[in-house]
Amino acid sequence: MKSESHSQIASLRAELQARSAALDAAYKELDLLCYAVSHDLRAPLRAIDGFTRMLLDRAQGRLDDEDRRLLDVVRGNAAKMSALIEDLVRYSRLNRQAMHPARVDMAALAAEAFNALHAGANVRLQLQTLPEAWGDLALLKQVWSELLANALKFSARNEAPQVVVSAERRDAEQVFRVSDNGVGFDMAYAKKLFAVFQRLHAPRDFPGNGIGLANVARIVQRHGGRVGAEGTPGQGATFWFALPVQPPSPGRTT
Repeated sequence: MKSESHSQIASLRAELQARSAALDAAYKELDLLCYAVSHDLRAPLRAIDGFTRMLLDRAQGRLDDEDRRLLDVVRGNAAKMSALIEDLVRYSRLNRQAMHPARVDMAALAAEAFNALHAGANVRLQLQTLPEAWGDLALLKQVWSELLANALKFSARNEAPQVVVSAERRDAEQVFRVSDNGVGFDMAYAKKLFAVFQRLHAPRDFPGNGIGLANVARIVQRHGGRVGAEGTPGQGATFWFALPVQPPSPGRTT
């Protein structure tokens, strides 16, 4: 019986190592793809923007308003593509960025991230008591920045935008929440929220590249945590992330 138990444990360890190796290989492939996309597309995009700008300067006396509008559309789309590439490259690098775990004052970090966003005077922030967390200060600040910016963006059409930051202890986790009174979303699409370039709203309604929440998910997963969201159309949304109370194992912080 004891021998059988040891055999099962060894088998599970081997399976875990195989899955970890497969995940590392997938991350490396993503890094290579992002590098190739970035390297091969940046130069043509710069050329499109540069030559379009030159054409506008050289032929401005011969161009009518519609001609200039069309060329501006070309430049605008080149800029949008460039921003998408930069976001994708930053996303791929998150898994390789070195982590320096320590005790983090989450209340101070959330307040600092919110102040850096320069929210309007009509925005009400309710920052409740937050416990400390164990993690990388810079990466966790990015989590707060992304979630708070998301809350501000989707509550901006409310006459009195409100953002509530709260936390609670659940077993071996600390769960942190950012809630807003914005447009909300249909829970049927909740699983798409943290995927790369997945959007629930048209860019013309709410600008963005659809990668901020994917960054949140990757950072939190590197800390051994989880992410999630709840929302109702027209009644706001809550985005949360859970971090282990105890410091993660050394393997998770590399």
